[in-house]
This record gives sequence, C-alpha cells and structure tokens, in this order.
Amino acid sequence: MQDRTLYEYAVVRLVPRVEREEFVNVGVLLYCRKQRYANILFQVDEGRCELLCKDIDFDQIRAHLESMKHVCLGSQEGGALAQLDQTERFRWLTAKRSTLIQCSAVHPGLCLDAEKTHQELFEKLVL
Repeated sequence: MQDRTLYEYAVVRLVPRVEREEFVNVGVLLYCRKQRYANILFQVDEGRCELLCKDIDFDQIRAHLESMKHVCLGSQEGGALAQLDQTERFRWLTAKRSTLIQCSAVHPGLCLDAEKTHQELFEKLVL
C-alpha cells in the first residue's frame, strides 16, 4: 500500500477592488515536495467577477495567471523566478500581497496522488 504524502495548497483569488477585500476564487496552487509536483489550475468566471467590479481587464488577469503557471512549473517563460527551486517558487507565489491576484493562507494535507488531489481541490474550491 502506498503511503500518503504531505502536500500544501493555496487558493488563488481575484480581488478586483483591493480596498473592499472582496474576492472570487479563480485557482488553486498545489505543491508536493515528495512527488515533485507543483502546479496551478485556474479558471476565471467573468460573470462572477463582474459582480464585484464591472471594469476588469480579463486579458490582463489571464496573462498574470499564465505567468504564475510558468513560474510554478519552472519554465523559461517564467524568467528568473522560475529558476528558483520548486519550494522557493511555491513560497514566492503564495507570499502575502495587496494586489489584484492574491493567495489564501497555505493549507496542508495528505495525498496519494498530488495531481488528482489538485484537480479535486480545484473542482471543490473554484468551479
């Protein structure tokens, strides 16, 4: 029987008006050191987001989320940050910010399959 392993995740939030602190969950970052897994899944529900603010540049939001994905995966498109090791990239991405895109606190869990757990969290917390 395969052992469960520790993973960490954070919910990615769109905060269109930072001063109001209202947000819509748009993604989930998940990191599992033992399985060497780190990724972000995201989907922007424009209708839900526009309920909080009518003037959102969705192309800019998607570009920002794509850049987070490049950093998370360590791809060249992620620039210098993507060259950090996997743990440092996850910590940088989940650091507290007062910007349009923010992350929740980091939460731990145990899983057998990080990718499957990531998909389950995404469906539960975002979709």
